[in-house]
Amino acid sequence: MNKKYKGIICIIISAFCFALMNAFVRLSGDLPSIEKSFFRNLVAMFFAIAILIKEGGIFKWKKGNLPLLVLRSTCGTVGIICNYYAIDHLVLADASMLNKMSPFFVIIFSALFLSERIKPFQAISVIGAFIGSLFIIKPSFSNVDMFAAFIGLLGGLGAGAAYTCVRALGTKGENKALIVFFFSTFSCLVTLPYLIFDFHPMSLEQFVFLMLAGVAAAGGQFSITAAYSYAPGREISVYDYSQIIFSALLGFMLFNQVPDAMSIVGYITIIFFAVLMFVFNMRQEKIKKD
Repeated sequence: MNKKYKGIICIIISAFCFALMNAFVRLSGDLPSIEKSFFRNLVAMFFAIAILIKEGGIFKWKKGNLPLLVLRSTCGTVGIICNYYAIDHLVLADASMLNKMSPFFVIIFSALFLSERIKPFQAISVIGAFIGSLFIIKPSFSNVDMFAAFIGLLGGLGAGAAYTCVRALGTKGENKALIVFFFSTFSCLVTLPYLIFDFHPMSLEQFVFLMLAGVAAAGGQFSITAAYSYAPGREISVYDYSQIIFSALLGFMLFNQVPDAMSIVGYITIIFFAVLMFVFNMRQEKIKKD
């Protein structure tokens, strides 16, 4: 099996893991999003520690990378908390789709902060994806879910900013496991005061679901890291949208959720522009090689 197919398999596994994570977060019930975020990142932190120890126990970041690590962790923490809020208040597939706006935000942030030029086709794709998100958000004063949908979109923005920082850290040669460790530890420390002063007791069942969410998140995080080590993002990133299919199936089976027609139009629109960007990037790469 060549590396590209290995990358595709890994990114689909990652998509399934993140869909499972969302389902477990929803199953954990009526707990604050910050509390859910803490336990999710606590599990990921221990996974990252285990990998760093296996690699030689080096917990030191490269010189000059601390500001980027802090920014990545801050944006990532905001993104997770917003995503978990959306998961608790929206159809599971809607929350997942809004979070999948992150690749389009990466394009915008890469242009603003990494001086990467946005090509006209990419600009059209970003605008098209934003229009697709409006079908999911359905902005109107009568839509009681509109606030949660905007929070979900904010979660996608936070994730996009975090991934942009990860790209910058990657170009500076930072250890991927250290990035995960720093983010998870930072997020736990930031949310810990909330737990100390306003802890919401949970049942054993809720605790188990949060631990499972953390395990699924760790599986997704390391699977997607493996995927991008096998193949470039331009060749495999579109397969990450399989998470929407997994989320829709889990939402139907576990919560009897069925996305409405407007949301489905939004899914199709966003995925359509994601596929177009994927094809565009592949053609650009082929032109460079030729």
